[in-house]
Amino acid sequence: MKNKIAVFGCGWLGLPLATTLQQKGYTIHGSTTTKDKLPLLEAQSILPFLVDLNDADFTTQLDLFLNEAEILIINIPPRMKTGDTTNYYEKMKLVHQRTKVAGVANVIFVSSTSVYGNINGDVTEKTTPKPATSAAKQLLDIEQLFLEDNSLKATIIRFGGLIGNGRHPIHHLVKKDVVANGNHPINLIDITDCISVITLIIEKSYWNEIFNAVYPTYPTKEQYYTQEAKAKRLKPPLFTSNKTEVGKKVLSYNLISIKNYEFNTSL
Repeated sequence: MKNKIAVFGCGWLGLPLATTLQQKGYTIHGSTTTKDKLPLLEAQSILPFLVDLNDADFTTQLDLFLNEAEILIINIPPRMKTGDTTNYYEKMKLVHQRTKVAGVANVIFVSSTSVYGNINGDVTEKTTPKPATSAAKQLLDIEQLFLEDNSLKATIIRFGGLIGNGRHPIHHLVKKDVVANGNHPINLIDITDCISVITLIIEKSYWNEIFNAVYPTYPTKEQYYTQEAKAKRLKPPLFTSNKTEVGKKVLSYNLISIKNYEFNTSL
């Protein structure tokens, strides 16, 4: 019998992920912060739970959501409704505690390549992160919180910029007059591969590991986004180059070189 999986955060990535796992035969608990979304989850044969980190009693909701789950996928970005990320780590500490109380054995934490900060050159999972923002620092702290807990088997996925299913950075960039660092490489991944990577970790039991997940092709920002703007019949922004920095190239070393993962799509 397949595991019961709790998908914490059924949004842009979490909902299609939960649906994919349900279709593979897993029993899925899915969380949302919106009451109107509960019937949508139920229609996809996902057991729906209303769990909002901003609610005073969210741990009560969380306990119900985690009940009997064997794997927890945490897909909650460090962005509260108020726009204040300062209490994100404290909320996740409570999630960590309740996960242990519930007896959940395995955790996948969806993180970001932003934990590497503004490092120049090639970056692998062995590179020491240097987060430059409050959100990235909290992500790294939460990674360590789960990885250093020997009572859990936790795996961290550091996704690059997320695209697909109606989401693409070009729609934001074309609103700018000038985009800096046009010579820097892009680090992106499509939702299709996000789901495939998470599914692979579950089905192959790749626990207690860290994975970068970024397409292994790295055109410059100017090359890629100019092409995307033209393809979408948008006016490309102007780009400036950084003459002192080559930019960050995030390598999916563990996925590609160790696990022999092949990406489903390409940029």
